[in-house]
Amino acid sequence: MIRPIITLTTDFGLSDHFVGVMKGVILGIQPAARIIDISHGVQPYQIADGAFTIAQAYRYFPKKTIHVVVVDPGVGSTRRPLLAEMAGQYFVAPDNGVLSMIFAREDGGVEQAIVRHVTSERYFLQPLSRTFHGRDVFSPVAAHLAAGVTPAKFGKRIEDYLRASFDKPTHTGKRRWTGIVLKADHFGNLATNFHIDEFPSIRTHAFSLKTGTKVITRLALTFSESAPGELVAIVGSSGYIEVAAGQGSAAKALGCGAGAPVELTIY
Repeated sequence: MIRPIITLTTDFGLSDHFVGVMKGVILGIQPAARIIDISHGVQPYQIADGAFTIAQAYRYFPKKTIHVVVVDPGVGSTRRPLLAEMAGQYFVAPDNGVLSMIFAREDGGVEQAIVRHVTSERYFLQPLSRTFHGRDVFSPVAAHLAAGVTPAKFGKRIEDYLRASFDKPTHTGKRRWTGIVLKADHFGNLATNFHIDEFPSIRTHAFSLKTGTKVITRLALTFSESAPGELVAIVGSSGYIEVAAGQGSAAKALGCGAGAPVELTIY
């Protein structure tokens, strides 16, 4: 018997009971589940950070993996819970744009995303809290899915789910674009939404990358190419251009995190 895999990505941190309770709910419904923590260090309330985190991780999991993504500043509001099928995997998340980078990547593929509004409350925990849908909605839905409930039983298909555009910089001048920091990682590297495939000329042309109070003008090939404390741009493993500090934290040096504006000029 192949044990189902359920991953968790949240902004809950590890100092409270939230993550442990979600795991308890899952195991109470589907004891055979293998639960994998992708990250609980998403910057609180930062949907772009959560979107970037899950978008970098899901492709490395087997088919039929169920990904629970809870970065949910709108919990208890009218935002909808979603169950999405794409890339041969499942995603259970709020309809707030946190799956946008995966939707964008999978658009145009052979298999289009199938997205459902989860409305069948028989698969929720009761009484339903207004503040902890990670426990009462997303975890039990994922567990019931892992236990063999078919996706159609959770709710009807929808087409009007939210697709945020935070992964796409805005062209604001002849050679200038404005973007954002998608994530500040554990080392303080700042991943921007400038992807090298869309901006390959920074490898061969002069450029300036402004974030916080600093302007970066040098592209390093490796982290070791920067002197201690020196701020450089680097192409991260995700393909996005990052701001890094030699043996230090660019996030601390610049006072920036997810959502901070970034301006790129290529000369």
